[in-house]
Amino acid sequence: MQLFNTLHLVLLFICTFFYQCKGKAVQSEEGATGKKIMDTLKPVIPVKELKPYNEIVYQSVQKLKSSSGTKSVVFSKNMKSLYAMNLEGMSVCEFSQSTKSITRIFKFRKTPGVGWNYETDRPVKSFEEKPVEAFLSHNDSILWVSLHNAEGVVPIHLLRVNQQKKPLSPSDKLIYLQGPSGKTTDSFYVPLIKTGKTPKVIACTSDDRYLLVSNWHSLDVSVLEMNSQTYPYAQLKTNIPTNRIPRGIVIDTKNKKSYVAIMGGSTLSVIDNNTWTTSGEIQVAANPRHVVQDDKSRLYVSYNKLGKIGCIDPVTGETLFTARTASQPRSMALSKNNQFLFVTCYNGNKLMVFKILEDRFEPVIDMNCSGNPVGVDVFENDNTLEVWVCAYETGTISVYTFEKK
Repeated sequence: MQLFNTLHLVLLFICTFFYQCKGKAVQSEEGATGKKIMDTLKPVIPVKELKPYNEIVYQSVQKLKSSSGTKSVVFSKNMKSLYAMNLEGMSVCEFSQSTKSITRIFKFRKTPGVGWNYETDRPVKSFEEKPVEAFLSHNDSILWVSLHNAEGVVPIHLLRVNQQKKPLSPSDKLIYLQGPSGKTTDSFYVPLIKTGKTPKVIACTSDDRYLLVSNWHSLDVSVLEMNSQTYPYAQLKTNIPTNRIPRGIVIDTKNKKSYVAIMGGSTLSVIDNNTWTTSGEIQVAANPRHVVQDDKSRLYVSYNKLGKIGCIDPVTGETLFTARTASQPRSMALSKNNQFLFVTCYNGNKLMVFKILEDRFEPVIDMNCSGNPVGVDVFENDNTLEVWVCAYETGTISVYTFEKK
């Protein structure tokens, strides 16, 4: 019996040792997997300049599925991920640029709210959590998303999404973290930072200190001061009144000015970034919607109702040149060398490409893009340029690939 007990103890020791070793191996493997994920997500801002090029040649198009009512797209600065804001789907889809597939979905829990019918110009019953536009700050670590019917924006910490497991304020929003198939794997809360009514475009200063948000129905631009480490990560500093409906925003860091497209009128409102007050207006054509700026400080404006784009000298206020587009030009994006302008045309169902010369826009190509295209952003490496365009009606993203020469 004593021999049996001794053998039993030896066997028990061996088994215990085996399972401890196995447990450590499993933990090590899980730790390695977790590290691999974090390494993938860790932002790496490219410092290498791209090879020069003067021409682009169309190669192919690939269509991806996002979710209902995709409204805008934005690339991370490291060019590894693209984020699609799905207004009707009440979600944000994260895509891998290299695989052209969804990696994560941020799905908002819906709560009742009041929306707006833009065809009848009347309020309608809706939900608060409808993503419109977004901006990435702090080395791609925070995605700021405007919620159409919630009168505010939310920050999603992409590298530590599950840091807030409980609401810290009654206004906090619950997000379900989902995998590519749509299966929920986790959930977390994010703060809602109040702006004005019906927030749209978001822009950020280069030092990641201030956010600007255009508010459609309250006729103003919110200035938020950010603090990336402390909840709620931003506070409203001021609301700058506009004379009519604002939408597009560009921040000129060099000249310490911001320009806001007054879509309800015929001006660009000029904001002094030192005082966050309006310092003047630039007269432009009617119904300016979106505005971007090149490395020469020139502004490019899309005129939604007029079906044209224009190049503006912000110093003199002069319109330098214009070009016709298909119906309802919406969002625009510049190539990294500032030589090509990509324009989505909503009712025209087109992606139009223009080469920017010193005195004119030169049409390069216009591509069919069904489903009412609206948002656009650009990926580039040394040899290839990709234009990612989202379509509102179909909830799809078309990736147009061009060879650079």
